Amino acid sequence: MEELGLDLAEVRSFFSESLAEPYVMVSIGADRAAAWTQLLGVPARRCYIADGHLQAVVDGKGLPYETVVGAVMPDKGSVMAGDYGEIVTALYLASRAHPDRVLEPKMWRLKSGRTKPSQGSDVVQFQLPHWPTASEDDVIVCAEVKTKSTNGTSTPIASAIADSRKDRESRLVKTLMWLKEKAILGDLGTVKLDHLERFVRATDHPPAKYEFRAVAVISSDLVEKELAGVTPPGTSECTLVVISVPDLKENYERLYEVLMANSDVDVLGA
Repeated sequence: MEELGLDLAEVRSFFSESLAEPYVMVSIGADRAAAWTQLLGVPARRCYIADGHLQAVVDGKGLPYETVVGAVMPDKGSVMAGDYGEIVTALYLASRAHPDRVLEPKMWRLKSGRTKPSQGSDVVQFQLPHWPTASEDDVIVCAEVKTKSTNGTSTPIASAIADSRKDRESRLVKTLMWLKEKAILGDLGTVKLDHLERFVRATDHPPAKYEFRAVAVISSDLVEKELAGVTPPGTSECTLVVISVPDLKENYERLYEVLMANSDVDVLGA
């Protein structure tokens, strides 16, 4: 996560976490929502396009920064909401692991189109504390994320639990193989081919720890309703995490406005 340019200790300070059996409840306070959006402006843009790539396209094609950034940004609606939920989840998980280093392929950079969701497992993170030596302390975290920002018929908690099962059964393995191909053909930032091989060729290394999360990112005013009647996953399956964000729709749309406003050269490398 280091390429995003965030202080993960500061990121963690935005999350209030409590264990409310049988799930983990996480919230961002309404009084900190504006500061959270400002903090994420440039780092969220880096989730979609790295500084060096952005600069190269601007220089090579003579285009304004906002034009290039706009070419990778989702439109307002379900994809933008889903991306926001995944980015918030990735930052929350990385901040919990801090000060340990977290490696994460940025799925949003690998999309087949800006109007489409990311491919494969939503969030995949690696902790390799003794690298380049593989060890039993190595951890892979895989999260399935569902987002709900308006009062509709979707059931983000139940859907996240159900789809996390797909990660455990086969999707994570397929995602790792897909990421390996991407690493062979191009740049995944701080995630290198050897990192992926450690998990793709798992039997060649000491056993690693696999952690699965079913995450629901929900507008604060909808959380109580969505929690009613929830059937939690078994403790051996995955951990259910509910992240409450105040005025979620307003805040994710505002973040993308800030993101676009912070697209020029003055913020690159910040």
